Amino acid sequence: MSARLVLLGPPGAGKGTQAARLSEALGVPAISTGDLFRANIKGRTELGVLVQEYTAKGELVPDSVTNAMVRDRLAQDDVRDGFLLDGYPRNVAQVLELDTILADLGLSLDGAVEITADSEVVVERLLGRAALEGREDDTEDVIRHRLDVYAAQTAPVSGVYAERGALVQVDGIGEVDAVTERLTAAIATLRR
Repeated sequence: MSARLVLLGPPGAGKGTQAARLSEALGVPAISTGDLFRANIKGRTELGVLVQEYTAKGELVPDSVTNAMVRDRLAQDDVRDGFLLDGYPRNVAQVLELDTILADLGLSLDGAVEITADSEVVVERLLGRAALEGREDDTEDVIRHRLDVYAAQTAPVSGVYAERGALVQVDGIGEVDAVTERLTAAIATLRR
């Protein structure tokens, strides 16, 4: 079953967990920008060197570099029949760039799936994860700031896909299997 999807949702909504499960269920690669950054850094590619320069200074990787990595990844053979983008696009400018990338490759997006989650539940989840993993820098203030940044920069991406009639929203709260079932059902509605 092929699918070309964007997976959206705030930090702590379960995107990483669900991306892996959906990738397996749909038989398409899950493409995470974080994984792309790490692979390019490890492979010492030209783009990887650029990413490392920014991250070493604690700066955000510019859209131009991220877009180039996504373009390169989507041109690879294993994504011809489908993919699941996790963490991209992060802003409206990247939505437009993704449109261009896909058009250049002769591909189209099936739609976007947004995992929704109550902010207070997300804060609790991330504080629990921080405690388990020893992430001392993941304080409640930092987590709330990340949610604010998401709301300001990334949430408008949902609006773009909603305007296009290409967005489904799924509640990300509950048992992992139940969320996966809701996501799978929602994706089926996009692909009709």
